[in-house]
Order: sequence, then structure tokens, then C-alpha cells
Amino acid sequence: MLTKLHFLFLLLPLAGHAAELDLGQLLGQLAQTRSARATFTEKQYIGLIDKPLESSGELAYAAPGRLEKRTLQPKAEALLLDGGTLTVERGNRRHVLKLQDYPEAAAFVDSIRATLAGDRRALETAYRTELDGRFERWTLQLTPLSNKMLAKVSRVRINGVRTDLRQIEIVQADGDRSVMSIDKVAQ
Repeated sequence: MLTKLHFLFLLLPLAGHAAELDLGQLLGQLAQTRSARATFTEKQYIGLIDKPLESSGELAYAAPGRLEKRTLQPKAEALLLDGGTLTVERGNRRHVLKLQDYPEAAAFVDSIRATLAGDRRALETAYRTELDGRFERWTLQLTPLSNKMLAKVSRVRINGVRTDLRQIEIVQADGDRSVMSIDKVAQ
């Protein structure tokens, strides 16, 4: 026969599993992912345009610092972030940028890359972090600490399920925003 004490010990693993998620726990789990591929659809809401601009394509991540976004529709475009270099390809044009020359862009890029890599130090260097939810469904809100970046980006909100990022919303200081929905591709 189970006593009340035995019953409580049986429930402990369940209670711990349903408990609020800690940022360190989440980032530790995200850091376990060494590579991932996904498809995306993105809507950009711009104040001067009645309908959102829509695009879609593919994403690829390789830990700790390689992130690629290939837009396939409506126009082909490729963004490749590898370490401290961002390469942008549109049509026959190719631009290579060193992120150290663009600190605001670097901080923005790190909102996604540092989250994927589970790099808490990088996130907290540039953002005030707020995490809500449980491991099964969570939301990480990032608010820039720098006034220069805050003048461009009000917040980045990342929604996820376990170790999968499912949506990234970027709200700009002028009210424009983009929402990227992500569907993980089976490996």
C-alpha cells in the first residue's frame, strides 16, 4: 500500500516536467542541436502597404555559428551568416559584410544565432530576456539593451516547441514587423 509520502515521490518527476521553464534549461537543450533544416514562410507588415509582403524558402543551421536563409519565392535571395561574416546574394549581386562593422546588425543576428546555439552570455549581452511557458511550448522575448538598437528594433519574440523554433517575430521601432513561421524538415 502506498503512503502519502510514496505518492508524493511518484508525482515529483511529473511536477518537475510541468514546471515553468528556466532560461538556462532551455538554452542547454537548444545547444544540443548540432544542425537543423527547415522551411519557412515570412510575412512582413509594413505601415505604407495594405497587405503583408510574403516570402518563403529554406533555412539551415550548423552549430555554433552558421545560419543560412534561402528565399525561393517571390524572388530568389540568399543570406549566409558564417561566424562574423554575412553574405547577401540577390540576382547577380553579392555583398559581403563584416558584422564587426555593423554592431546593431550583429546584435540582431545574434538574437537568433545565440538562441539556436544556446549562448546565454551572447543573448544577455545585447538583450533583456523574458521566458514564458514550458518546454513543450515556450516564448522567449528579447528587448534590446542598447539605445541604438532599440531605435531600430523594439523586440524579438521567438516561439518554440521543445528544441524547435517555430516562429520569430521582429517588431521594429517604427511599428513595422515581420513574422517568420518555421516548419522543421525531417533529418
